[in-house]
Parts: sequence; C-alpha cells; structure tokens
Amino acid sequence: MRRIPLTAFALLWLALAPALAVEPDEILPDPAMEARARNLSQGLRCLVCRNENIDESNAELARDLRILLRERLVAGDSDAEAVAYLVDRYGEFVLLRPTTGGANLILWLAGPAMLILGLGTAAAYVRRRRGPGEGDARVPPLSPEDEARLAEILKE
Repeated sequence: MRRIPLTAFALLWLALAPALAVEPDEILPDPAMEARARNLSQGLRCLVCRNENIDESNAELARDLRILLRERLVAGDSDAEAVAYLVDRYGEFVLLRPTTGGANLILWLAGPAMLILGLGTAAAYVRRRRGPGEGDARVPPLSPEDEARLAEILKE
C-alpha cells in the first residue's frame, strides 16, 4: 500500500522533469514568445548531454543556450534567424535534426545506398549459388549427323 504513493510521486516527477529544466528566471513574460522559445529549444541539442534537447537539459551550457535563444527572440529575430545564429556559432551539430543538404546529403543517402548494394550483392550471390535452372541451360545447335537422324526418327 505504501508503494502506490511513492510510485505516483515518481511518475509525477518524471512527467514534470522537462518543465523543471527551464528555470523561472529564464521564462519570458510574453506567453507567445515563451512558446516560440520552447518550441525552438526542443529542436536544439545540448552540446554536453549529446542526445538531449536544451529545453530538457540541466547542463549549464544548455541553460546558457536557452538564455541566448530567448535574447535573440526578444531582440526581434525570427525563428529561422535565431536558429541560424546558434548554428553559425556552434555548427550544425547543435541541431537535433540536421539538414538534408550539402555535405549531410552524403550521410543521409549512404545508408539506403549501402542497403541497396548489399541486397543486390546477396541476390547475385544466391542466383550464382543456386546454379542453372531447367530453362537456363543453353542447348547447343544440332550437328548435321544429328539433324539427319532426327529427320529419320520423325519420318517413322
């Protein structure tokens, strides 16, 4: 019976953890601007935590990035300009979903290309390994003696 309140508290704590990462002094007074900042910060990677966005990270650098992002938005930058500023400063690694153009295009296409190459190689290997089928064998042309013999057999 004692486990139920403890479990409920743990689940509540886990559900509120992302909201607790953004500290009260970071929150903008304008709710629309704060929503924009939250939306953008969920697409930016914490450079310390690697696979966590800056909105949920408790790292000091993530806090600095959240503040910097909010400062850019308050200064009048559009969403794209604010993100571009951070990308210029920290590189494309700061994006949780990197762009699919430029040098990254090679990385995006390498996986499917390797899969297609592997499937083609496997199909060729299986086809060669199986050997010729019934209809695959080429029949050599009949020699003149065989043609004469065939003609005799067909006459009978």
